[in-house]
Amino acid sequence: MRVKRAVNAVKKRRSILKSAKGYRGAKSKLYRTAKQQVMRSGQYAYIGRKLKKRNFRALWITRINAGCRQNGISYSKFIAGLKSQGIDLNRKVLADMAVREPEAFAALVGQVKNA
Repeated sequence: MRVKRAVNAVKKRRSILKSAKGYRGAKSKLYRTAKQQVMRSGQYAYIGRKLKKRNFRALWITRINAGCRQNGISYSKFIAGLKSQGIDLNRKVLADMAVREPEAFAALVGQVKNA
């Protein structure tokens, strides 16, 4: 007896077309083109998740560097000083401090400079 995929095939097609909702033209209407576009969109999404981490790290480093320069020290010397002092703050927190609490950041820079 052969296998008939009726229900499963419909479910599969429905899920692909649901994922393709909002795409332009045939990409949201026709199964084959929708499937191709959903696969490609998935690849873009995957790449985007990796790029997001990279971009945020670059942003944090830029903000920390700006805060350091205002307090008369370079970014690399500041990070090296933090490591030698054993101050374990990540770049996200440091960038947030540099933007939102400049006084606290200046105190941290002063602590690194004195060491």
